[in-house]
Amino acid sequence: MEFNGLVFSILGSALAVGLAGIGSAMGVGIAGEAGAGVMTEDPDKFGQILLLQALPGTQGIYGLLAGFWVLIKLNLFAGEPLAVTTAQGLQIMFACLPIALVGLISGIYQGKTSAACIGLIARRPEETGKAIILPAMVETYAVLSLLATILLLNSIRV
Repeated sequence: MEFNGLVFSILGSALAVGLAGIGSAMGVGIAGEAGAGVMTEDPDKFGQILLLQALPGTQGIYGLLAGFWVLIKLNLFAGEPLAVTTAQGLQIMFACLPIALVGLISGIYQGKTSAACIGLIARRPEETGKAIILPAMVETYAVLSLLATILLLNSIRV
């Protein structure tokens, strides 16, 4: 029984890291494609474009943070994992789902928003400040999902 709990817990950690990381990779890729197109015309916009391309990468960081939170909670870094029941393992796995799923989806959409804003900067460079705010709004939901995951993880007694 304890082995199953540990497996479910580690699966939750892996989902948080993996799915949020996939969302970030896709988002950064989408924004990067748009950025490369703009820089072929105007290489001087690299600094503005780099910031917009980097924004979707935060979901991966949030997923990694949640994944590490689980591993620390289970005492895995110390080499002696805590005994986790199947119910506790399932609770930990489900607690990881907010950042895993929202990180996946918001990373992709933040990449699409960043790509659109890169197009805005290409035509109107003076609007860079506004162009950064729009993808940052998508970020809000990734932050909220990370907060939900952390609160859920902290409410589980192991």
